[in-house]
Amino acid sequence: MSRIGKNPIIIPAGVEIKVNDNKVSVKGPKGELHVDVKPFISVEEKDGSIFVKVPDENLASQKAYWGLYRSLIANAVIGVSKGFEKKLELNGVGYSMNLQGNKITFSLGFSHKIEFEAPAGIILAVEKNLITVSGISKDLVGLTAAKIRKFKPIEPYKLKGIKYIDEIVVKKAGKMAKSST
Repeated sequence: MSRIGKNPIIIPAGVEIKVNDNKVSVKGPKGELHVDVKPFISVEEKDGSIFVKVPDENLASQKAYWGLYRSLIANAVIGVSKGFEKKLELNGVGYSMNLQGNKITFSLGFSHKIEFEAPAGIILAVEKNLITVSGISKDLVGLTAAKIRKFKPIEPYKLKGIKYIDEIVVKKAGKMAKSST
């Protein structure tokens, strides 16, 4: 039995759920998301909760999808009610960024500037050296933050680059001069 799949998803106030065959639509104050589920997965709404079930709980492939789709539907419910956000930090002398609308222009020590336009459904905010990526889709927020971080990942010697705010980077020592004896 899937430990994640068997847990019910509690529907917060202001969120509507519609289940049509293999599609779950979640609508809330922040927007609307859709989750397509496999044909063998059944989704039921009862007493302010959503239950995800599979025909055979002992079959490994069905058990894996059971937990997956329960998590995807739960993320959609949280996304339309509260939303998701990831914060990134830009470190380095001479590194800068400017936000114009939904487009960020980075100056990261390359011979050219890097422009990044956020996909639909993503809101970017810049404050000093912090970038906040927010939206209702957890996977799109994470993917956008990863794309931004990929422009200049943090390097371990001088700790320059873009990193997640909660990422821990251990600083490495530089090359040591050999002593001649």
